[in-house]
Amino acid sequence: MTDVDWAALRAAAREAMTHAYAPYSRFPVGVAGLVDDGRVVTGCNVENASYGLGLCAECGLVSELVRTGGGRLVAVACVGGDGQPLMPCGRCRQLLWEHGGADMLLETVSLGIVPMREVLPDAFGPEDLTAAATRSAGDSAAAATRSAGGRAAADRGQG
Repeated sequence: MTDVDWAALRAAAREAMTHAYAPYSRFPVGVAGLVDDGRVVTGCNVENASYGLGLCAECGLVSELVRTGGGRLVAVACVGGDGQPLMPCGRCRQLLWEHGGADMLLETVSLGIVPMREVLPDAFGPEDLTAAATRSAGDSAAAATRSAGGRAAADRGQG
């Protein structure tokens, strides 16, 4: 899927923004994402009196993505209260990376439409956890071998 109707995606984000709960900041945000199966999922920000517990619009988008069958995000448009493109915060860029990957397209304020690899270079993702677990397992196995070799040498009176 390479054709993205950015006008329709922005319109879906603007509609989602009308549902935002932003009584504290008065800064409504909406987001829409095109999924690899052709669906469009949306989200809006939901604030909380305990400011740190507020949910960004992208959190809602990812929740809807998972709730409606999963898939991979292909393209995402995020808009602020004025309906213009808005750059996702750092936490949300990480969420988008996890569910869209390096090739997911994001409409940005200053760069236009770019793949996530340009928005979040050297991103941390699930593959990093897998690689770390593999390294850790290798380190554990090497340590066990060294330890077993040390015990064997001690048993022979050499350690």
